[in-house]
Amino acid sequence: MVRLILTDAQWAQVSPFCLGKKTDPGRTGGDGRMFLEAVLWIARTGSPWRDLPAEFGNWNTVFQRFRYWVDRGVFQRIFEALAGDPDMEYAMIDATIVHVHRHAHGAKGGLKIRPSESRRADGPPRSSR
Repeated sequence: MVRLILTDAQWAQVSPFCLGKKTDPGRTGGDGRMFLEAVLWIARTGSPWRDLPAEFGNWNTVFQRFRYWVDRGVFQRIFEALAGDPDMEYAMIDATIVHVHRHAHGAKGGLKIRPSESRRADGPPRSSR
């Protein structure tokens, strides 16, 4: 079972920009929503296309459709349409994600040169080769 991401409201915003609808001239594509879910699954997991779960369809068919949409600028139009209404849920950054360097949060100090060994190590070598 694959977890889906798009809500009905999000799909309603995105669907007018998708290619292959029944109202579009030419060939009708498969389920556009499931295709977009497949692309989001790839983006979310970082998996290669060959690892796409079978619920989304043949990985090569999905990839070919993805390339076609990229060439036609569909994802750019979707991004531009949704950029006006950002979802800040994924933009949250806290200290568990990004750790600040100690100098950035007021710690005293700086570069301190510390000898790596005691002063006796500065003398001549003890071996008699």
